[in-house]
Amino acid sequence: MSKNINLTLKVWRQKDAQAKGEFETYKVNEISTDSSFLEMMDVMNEQLVGEGKEPVAFDHDCREGICGMCSMYINGRAHGPDTLIPTCQLHMRRFGDGETITIEPWRAGGFPVIKDLMVDRSAFDKILQAGGFISINTGGVPDANAIAIPKVDADESMDAASCIGCGACVATCKNSSAMLFVSAKVSQLALLPQGKVEATERALNMVATMDRLGFGNCSNTGACEVECPKGITISHIARLNREFLVASVKG
Repeated sequence: MSKNINLTLKVWRQKDAQAKGEFETYKVNEISTDSSFLEMMDVMNEQLVGEGKEPVAFDHDCREGICGMCSMYINGRAHGPDTLIPTCQLHMRRFGDGETITIEPWRAGGFPVIKDLMVDRSAFDKILQAGGFISINTGGVPDANAIAIPKVDADESMDAASCIGCGACVATCKNSSAMLFVSAKVSQLALLPQGKVEATERALNMVATMDRLGFGNCSNTGACEVECPKGITISHIARLNREFLVASVKG
């Protein structure tokens, strides 16, 4: 049953990457437990604008769990106190009346703060540009069953492709590693015949770009897997390591 709750919000405010940020505290009242977390943020911003204050900058787009832009730390957890969902699908029923909620941006060297809760995740785009694609000519569109792909491989490739690039894995990892993201993007192609032609270049280039952009090393603690909103597992990291080892030998 829906009800209204009152909340205290401790929100990180930071003008830009060079500025020194700090928490500011706001009160929001009569928030419906049926509303989403981002809708609650909208209410907070409307309240701030009404008071003549600058609204809090935060990323959002589809609000349907697809784009991965709604990335923020909520009470010390990436995407908040729920599992297998991004922030936009988190509902206020997960919080109690009178609760204090701490809201922060991703904190990782590869994701510099743009403003407040917004971070620059263009590093992920650069990693994809380094090899997360197929550029060979595969001809016209074949019949659906013309290329035999085992169902288990097709399913695993689709699971890897569900990565939305939100960056929760990086923000959660104590080393700010991007290995789960990179491994998902490598896996979705490595499991398909179309992706094998460029496999060597893909693994080497994407890992090299990841390292160049300042992401840390993977220490296999599994924190990334726990907080991934799409449930992507660290088994893909094992595949990336194999792909990279084979590519290094070939190279």
